[in-house]
Amino acid sequence: MALTVKSTDDHALLNAEHELWATTFSYIKSMALKSALDLRLADAIHHHGGAATLPQIAARVTVHPSKIPCLRRLMRTLTVSGVFSVVQQQDVVVPAASVSNGTCNGGVAAEPLYALTPVSRLLVGSRNLVSIITMLLSPNFVTSFLGIGAWFEHSLPDPCLFTQAHGEALWTMADRDATFDALINDAMVSDSSFIMDIAIRECGEVFQGIGSLMDVGGGLGAAAQAISGAFPSLECTVMDLDHVVAKAPAGTDVNYVVGDMFESVPPADAVFLKVNDVMTFNQNSDMDLIISNGNPSPKLSFEKYFTLMEENSKS
Repeated sequence: MALTVKSTDDHALLNAEHELWATTFSYIKSMALKSALDLRLADAIHHHGGAATLPQIAARVTVHPSKIPCLRRLMRTLTVSGVFSVVQQQDVVVPAASVSNGTCNGGVAAEPLYALTPVSRLLVGSRNLVSIITMLLSPNFVTSFLGIGAWFEHSLPDPCLFTQAHGEALWTMADRDATFDALINDAMVSDSSFIMDIAIRECGEVFQGIGSLMDVGGGLGAAAQAISGAFPSLECTVMDLDHVVAKAPAGTDVNYVVGDMFESVPPADAVFLKVNDVMTFNQNSDMDLIISNGNPSPKLSFEKYFTLMEENSKS
């Protein structure tokens, strides 16, 4: 029997409890998205032209037959969160199934047709964001946020959330763990390849009149390659740590140099610095902390860093 609430105060209390539960379980949306990436659900729907029924999706992903009902629940969660949508009902033939008192004949039932949305279309195609979302939802990143409460109990400067959780900085882990390093490099290429096309279309005039550009901490050079492709006369150079430059692609118009941007920056007409705000709280690399709030880092202050860049660009 449904509960009928007559008291205004009780109604407010129940609404507050609802909001509390909704906030508590909000991480399920992220984990549902991670499951969609692991199972490649968007690819399965994309294979069918952008819309598919659950049986069509299940036929292209690795799901045990006994868990098809659970897959339906996952799709509902992803639909509610806007990752997918239900565009119409499609009649499908339901096969005969055994029941306790005999056999149930097959019939026709309405089957939801799941479609890609603007969100999930970012997970398919050649310029997708799967790699960076996979990185951000990986255990190494997610578990770091479990220590936010403890992090606030200590004074600055203190270990960042990532270091607090894993006992070493993100870039230190990447230097010793080839799998984790590849995860980060693929993520940065994914993000840069996507956002730089838009940045060049919308703000390309900022690169005009520049003869040389130094992309500090530019990783494998996806951003610099996009800029170089749009402005062939612009000499683009990427500076990063040695283990990153060692994996830089060959055969591009971009130059690569090994260096530490907190020690020195090679001269150029302009210095390019791409900061991912998503990572600033999780990963207290000196650059992220400097850019996000201007507080002194263990190595270099915000003002001193940009003074150094200005001096080097003029030398």
